[in-house]
Amino acid sequence: MGATHEIVTVDVGGTHARFAIATISADGSIELSEPTTLHTETHASFQTAWEDYRERMGGTLPDDVAMAVAGQIKPDIIRFTNNPWIIRPPLIREKLGCSRHLIVNDFEAVAHAAARAPSDEFLHLTGPETDLPATGTISVLGPGTGLGVAHFWRDASGNYRVQATEGGHGDFAPLDAIEDAILARLRKRHNRVSTERVVSGPAIVDIYEALAALEGRAVVELDDVAIWTAGVSGENSLAAAAVDRFCLSLGAVAGDIALVQGASGVVIAGGLGYRIRETLLASGFAERFRAKGRFAGLMASLPVKLITHPQPGLLGAAAAFAQTHFDRPA
Repeated sequence: MGATHEIVTVDVGGTHARFAIATISADGSIELSEPTTLHTETHASFQTAWEDYRERMGGTLPDDVAMAVAGQIKPDIIRFTNNPWIIRPPLIREKLGCSRHLIVNDFEAVAHAAARAPSDEFLHLTGPETDLPATGTISVLGPGTGLGVAHFWRDASGNYRVQATEGGHGDFAPLDAIEDAILARLRKRHNRVSTERVVSGPAIVDIYEALAALEGRAVVELDDVAIWTAGVSGENSLAAAAVDRFCLSLGAVAGDIALVQGASGVVIAGGLGYRIRETLLASGFAERFRAKGRFAGLMASLPVKLITHPQPGLLGAAAAFAQTHFDRPA
């Protein structure tokens, strides 16, 4: 690689596909152009969205492509949970006219972003007010449509490796009578209740309705967006209680994941975490994170941060490409 190398970086979710040009420098730093966001529902396929972006960029794009996709990475065909598009990896070079490409899971990309982001792009949540450790394992988790979980490990030379996981599908463990009630409600619909049934954006509906049932209130049906909005603003006391309960559960789960992964630090990621950052700081998140019995002292020693980079998926996809093709340190 010369002094710099440009690639197209893409982050495809259920609702939006985001595109940018990433400039990768010889020292491993990455700069993103102003992102272009396209709605998936207004494009028939990823191919037509790509062509739209290419036209907006004057008809030509860099030869290499890095993609973060909200779906399971398979060699022949990639499908999305909340999006009718499909991507066929063997045809990408032909269809997009690119030389090299890399596809990673969207939360794997987020972990790459957390490994590369500078210290001023993190908000301190709890634990020692220090930077993330320069070596060891950092757990990364983010509530969104589901619960993404990954981690990265850094060595003394600054190199790192990301490991994507399915940690959000571990069993949910209630810690008090209210969470017992939430679990009982969910068990009526699911044979097995995973963590992301409680710690994810859509889960706020079940939390809200479980709290209403505990108080004997008639359930006013609201969707998840309405509950989050009313809860964070405080205009609806029951919705606010549901958001507080969510923060408690997120803290407990983040602590569990840190213990399981042997972490020396934790990063909370994703748009939902960023939107409720002030609520998280004022909630019982930190207490629940530390409340691990004999390991409370260990938990208190771990710095916990919230990544504030505006486009971690785009940054992370580019970082994964740089690591794969240029083997640059973080």
